[in-house]
Amino acid sequence: MTIRTLAITAALVPALTACAHRAPEIAPQEAFWSALASHCGKAYAGGLASEDARDADWQGKRMIAHWADCSPTRIAVAFHVERDAEDGSDPEASGWDRSRTWLVTKTGTGRAARLTLKHDHRHDDGTPDAVTFYGGITAAPGTARAQDFPVDAESIALFGREGLAASLTNVWRVEVDPAGTGGAKFAYQLTRKNDPTRLFRVAIDASTPVPAPPPAWGWE
Repeated sequence: MTIRTLAITAALVPALTACAHRAPEIAPQEAFWSALASHCGKAYAGGLASEDARDADWQGKRMIAHWADCSPTRIAVAFHVERDAEDGSDPEASGWDRSRTWLVTKTGTGRAARLTLKHDHRHDDGTPDAVTFYGGITAAPGTARAQDFPVDAESIALFGREGLAASLTNVWRVEVDPAGTGGAKFAYQLTRKNDPTRLFRVAIDASTPVPAPPPAWGWE
């Protein structure tokens, strides 16, 4: 072996060693799931970030997202919306709408992982709403911070039965930064493929926890 060959070999060894010890890349949906799970047990406040006139009733309302229940395959984020916030009264006196819980479930691991988003809607007595458990499954890898959930066949059938034609092309998006990240954010968003003007978006400050609210309706 020549001196030149020895020099080349010596130069390559550190690079090959670094490659061998480099941490494997985490699949986007796994990374997203880890970020979402990092908030388990915490609650954060926020509000409506979009300005669609169709959501006028939501404007100015305080909102809380509470990671109320977590398991290795399911994360339940209860979404609480203040009622009558415009009068400046105490929110517990004016009441909160606790009817909504976002359920994100994970099947598979690594690049075979798939995430599902479902909406659990309940009345204040805990009974299911007529329009409940709708959502979608991630069809593309997405990113570690954001995942899109196009409406699934089960939900399309539900919307059809309930006369909700506008919802047949829904796409939900969830965005999340890992807990402890400076300026961490969480967002829930709705758009529609058949209506490019439709935008409903809630933005939550996930860097500063707030006291956990009472359980969502039906989750007591």
